Amino acid sequence: MAAAADPQDAKAEEASDTPTLRLDYKPPPYFIDQVSLDFDLGSEFTTVASKLHVVPNYPTGTPPPALKLDGAPDVSLDSIKVSGTDWPAGQYAVDSRGLKIEGLPSGEFELEICVKIKPQDNTLLEGLYMTSGTFCSQCEAEGFRHITYFLDRPDVMSKYHVRIEACKEKYPVLLSNGNLVEMGDLADGRHFTVWDDPFPKPCYLFALVAGDLAKHEDSHTTKSGRKVNLRIFAQAHNMHKVEFAMQALKHAMKWDEDTFGLEYDLDLFNIVAIDDFNMGAMENKSLNIFNSVCILASVDTATDGNFFTIQEVVGHEYFHNWTGDRVTCRDWFQLTLKEGLTVHREREFASDMNSRAVKRIKDADLVRSDQFPEDAGPMAHSVRPESYIKIDNFYTSTVYEKGAEVIRMYQTLLGKEGFRKGMDLYFQRHDGHAVTCDDFLAAMADANGKDLTSFAKWYSQAGTPVLTVTPCYSEADKTLTLKMKQVVPPTPGQPTKEPMLIPVSVGLLSADGSDLPLKLQ
Repeated sequence: MAAAADPQDAKAEEASDTPTLRLDYKPPPYFIDQVSLDFDLGSEFTTVASKLHVVPNYPTGTPPPALKLDGAPDVSLDSIKVSGTDWPAGQYAVDSRGLKIEGLPSGEFELEICVKIKPQDNTLLEGLYMTSGTFCSQCEAEGFRHITYFLDRPDVMSKYHVRIEACKEKYPVLLSNGNLVEMGDLADGRHFTVWDDPFPKPCYLFALVAGDLAKHEDSHTTKSGRKVNLRIFAQAHNMHKVEFAMQALKHAMKWDEDTFGLEYDLDLFNIVAIDDFNMGAMENKSLNIFNSVCILASVDTATDGNFFTIQEVVGHEYFHNWTGDRVTCRDWFQLTLKEGLTVHREREFASDMNSRAVKRIKDADLVRSDQFPEDAGPMAHSVRPESYIKIDNFYTSTVYEKGAEVIRMYQTLLGKEGFRKGMDLYFQRHDGHAVTCDDFLAAMADANGKDLTSFAKWYSQAGTPVLTVTPCYSEADKTLTLKMKQVVPPTPGQPTKEPMLIPVSVGLLSADGSDLPLKLQ
């Protein structure tokens, strides 16, 4: 039976306005390393049965603390079992923000939770919802709590095993993360699929799609010789518009192998185009979901700009497989760790596929038109914010575009070879983990034997530095001296600024525009 809501709901809602502070981060007292989900998609409601392997993270020798799982008002609890035993009502409590379980055993245990949700009534478009007759999910940043009770935070990384059951006529396509390991027909016109993802991921990367969709198939053979099946799903009338996106995906996969030595790690990669998906695109592990405008294009109607956008967005979401999925954020304050880095990778990919000069002009123009005003306004914030009330407010040009410029400065300081060495060490140290911007900086510094301590200010200071360069040429000595002055304007909450480390490239041109020899003193 469904548990009643706690009378403290009003206080819980009021508490949700309290800012979350970066410096208040604490690891959870429990981790969940294995997740089994069983979805029964129905016309009236959807049943979600979860089986979680819970691992203690509290100090040895202390009594087990309560397990507080995130939830939402649209999740209705049916039952709880701990290690196979029905948990007594007096040992758990439900409110609009989650589920609190007490009296837990010491050590590891299995937690089984059964809930009901109504995706067709989900107008928040967070978690699992229906759009144009298709089940679709969006879990970043905190949408998974609208599907079931869970530790909905990015530092809880789990391996997922997912079974989906639905009416075969209405929903012939049933997709989730990982490799497809089983499928079959059931009684009453229903069918099922089973998916297994062997790589740990945070719950914000979980995805599910169920609908009547057509598919376009291709394949990619990795450098190591492994064949990966590639599939793009869309409505049947849009299938003639997916070929460019498929080729962009194959180019992105090869580029990541050639540039960073990063191969795709599963047997299957799926993309789904949804006409009214509530984001541009989402990098769910092996199941990228796109708004149709970011994936579909026909030479009869699309402009060059449309094709460039598709190439960049397909590349961006694919590159997240390593910078975001395999290595993710410890907490949401580190959002630029995956987004700024992946935007940089997307830009480098697009530059190599097209004109590097044109791409750089376009990116610089975007930063000047979108991010500079953000840095100069009342909502100015650093690429790694110090507090938030709702993390959705920080998917900003500062976190993405300025964050990418910060990553580009690493590459300028260290050179492309040095940057690659830093990336290699970053993955060597942190593959399968949730980490911070400081961990990335440390990998770049350690791989190159550099002290990048002062560079860390880019993560903590808001504002656009103003650099004034005054040239002074000595005819007698044939030398040009550049005097540089830097000012970082005050921003809300940061009236006093420290100087920022800014790499400066210098070159000399003759009157006809040709390069002149340059010797730095």
